[in-house]
Amino acid sequence: MFLRVNIRRKNGKPHRYYSVVENRRVAHGHSVQRQVLYLGEINDCQQDAWRKTLEVFDEDRQAYRELSLFPEDRTLPADAANAVTVQLDAMQLRHPRAFGDSWLACGLWDQLHLTDFWKPRLADPHAGVPWEKVLQILTINRLLEPGSEFAVHRRWFVTSALDELLGVDFAAAAKDRLYRCLDRLVAHKEALFQFLQARWKTLFNARFDILLYDLTSTYFEGLCENIPKAKHGYSRDGRPDCRPVVIALVVTTDGLPLA
Repeated sequence: MFLRVNIRRKNGKPHRYYSVVENRRVAHGHSVQRQVLYLGEINDCQQDAWRKTLEVFDEDRQAYRELSLFPEDRTLPADAANAVTVQLDAMQLRHPRAFGDSWLACGLWDQLHLTDFWKPRLADPHAGVPWEKVLQILTINRLLEPGSEFAVHRRWFVTSALDELLGVDFAAAAKDRLYRCLDRLVAHKEALFQFLQARWKTLFNARFDILLYDLTSTYFEGLCENIPKAKHGYSRDGRPDCRPVVIALVVTTDGLPLA
């Protein structure tokens, strides 16, 4: 891991923003950088305030106390109280990873036969990482700990066991790859609905002779030039000055959504 500094000039004055970044080795000798922690702006007069401390357990006093943390190859500052040197090349970074929830989610994915559905539709010999596995990562994240694509890239993927379960490395959770995956799904939306309906009928013996239908609505402020479905008309929300959109949901009596 290393410190990365980004310099931005504002009103003629430079501002330095720091973040902790790590390199993760992936296939074919490449590496992907992941932002571990954003530290914000640190100027010259704040250096003393940003001195890192380490909480240790004092066995003689049977209590915790804080020690200043400095590398072994640097001289301790004269004003450093309760300081301790650290041998950096002997440090190891370890983190626990959740396995059970990821394993169960992969089992649900397999029960729905989603790999069989997506693999031929997302086939790309030049992708490096199969797109259906990238999609599986995003889907499992929505099931276990919903978050943005950036949150998956920055934090969530490395805390899960999906790299072992799916046989992929951190390249599968590269930020740009996660965003590009979503663009490939829209064309297959209707086919996915039909496929899931068939799987639900098989797995749950679902019946479609009685369906439940409900409406809700929302509205948009502004011209809505890029939202053709939003049109002026009767407003269920009491905002006739705004363009509304009515949203309908069709479900079975067991609560399985259809459309």
